[in-house]
Amino acid sequence: MTESTLPVCIIGAGSSGIVSLKVLRAHGIDVDCFEIGSDIGGNWRYDNDNGRSAAYASLHIDTSKDRMAFSDFPMPKHWPAYLHHTQVLAYFERYVEHFDLRPHITFRTEVVSVVPHEDGWEVTVRHLDTDVVATKVYRAVLVANGHHWDERWPDIPGTFTGDVMHSHSYRTPDVAHGKRVVVLGAGNSAADIACEVSWHADEVTIATRRGAHIIPRYLLGRPTDTFTNPLISRLPVEWQRIPYRALLWIARGRQSKYGFPEPAHPLLAEHPTLSQDLLGLVRSGDIAVKPAIVGYDGSTVRFADDSETEADLVIYATGYRISFPFLPDEVLRVEDNHIPLYRKVVHPDLPGLYFIGLIQPLGAIMPLAELQAEWVARILRGAPLPSKDAMAAVIAAEQDEIRRRYVESPRHTIQVDFFPYKHLMRDEIAAADEALRPSPVPAEAPRA
Repeated sequence: MTESTLPVCIIGAGSSGIVSLKVLRAHGIDVDCFEIGSDIGGNWRYDNDNGRSAAYASLHIDTSKDRMAFSDFPMPKHWPAYLHHTQVLAYFERYVEHFDLRPHITFRTEVVSVVPHEDGWEVTVRHLDTDVVATKVYRAVLVANGHHWDERWPDIPGTFTGDVMHSHSYRTPDVAHGKRVVVLGAGNSAADIACEVSWHADEVTIATRRGAHIIPRYLLGRPTDTFTNPLISRLPVEWQRIPYRALLWIARGRQSKYGFPEPAHPLLAEHPTLSQDLLGLVRSGDIAVKPAIVGYDGSTVRFADDSETEADLVIYATGYRISFPFLPDEVLRVEDNHIPLYRKVVHPDLPGLYFIGLIQPLGAIMPLAELQAEWVARILRGAPLPSKDAMAAVIAAEQDEIRRRYVESPRHTIQVDFFPYKHLMRDEIAAADEALRPSPVPAEAPRA
């Protein structure tokens, strides 16, 4: 069997995995998809038995529904702008049924290892119910295992005698009932959890090292992300900040007037924190705000401003590590969430290994993952990539741009802007289509 006739492997049947499966099959590419859980949905299946879901019972998406829909499968018009996680899962289930993808997914199957092979990649899997192990060679592997499951825990000196949990394990606010709670972090999960537990806990404190710009989910009655469009996204970031500052001033004024400190970094220099309730709860005294936790002493939590509070529960909303347990360190080692990928998809030194959905957009991952899969499908059909040196130069330039724009944080290593990245992927697809287009056959010269 030649390399070109070998099948392709997809790891994961979450949102990025199912769209990759659909796209590759539409291009006539033979695919095996493996999912460690018993059903599709990944992060959006509440209490997913694959252990990877961080969805809590009250979770709603922070991107409006039309921005997260796949290109050929619109969202139901009667659904609300910000979907509950059950609706997101229902959408993915309808997508899988519509395109008849389920027969091509092997569930309850763990990908144990992915290593280079002379014909591509050798993939070893283990079925969780039978413990049967199988190995097969694929010409390419699409990694779609998600990046919101491997918990990042802070290293804080001292011993805390209360309960500690990561936001990944948070499901319902009853864990905070009657307790003094500290939530560490100021991202979307931290804001959601702090607001929710404030109705059940005796005290709630949110601790943050850098602070955050707190942005309402709605501005002037519209979902906030609808104020971003392809035209505005082409402007320099400094210019993009101007209309956003004006809208935020109209919607809420200065957030420091609510008691939530203004961060030192400018707007759009971090992944935004969307919350309709946080500032109001801080203003009303239901949530206190402190700087970062610097130590523990029994039930005492110490903060960077030398203040202290007593706590019974600390919830770490401190993000996740990018992790690929099936890739040995000698194949790919990820440090501090840095992974050098051309266009966030292709590793220059690992041909045939592609990463789908390994991005943190200012917007939804789903339509961008679809475009990534469309581009990879064309590469698998023979569209060329730039040289290794050319790809490395682009990667270095993109990493420099991230360092210039965003505050230093592991969460920003895979950051992209929705519309510019969408345009970039469409350009790559167009170039691939051009490369795959058959050369015109010269017309036969007329006979004398």
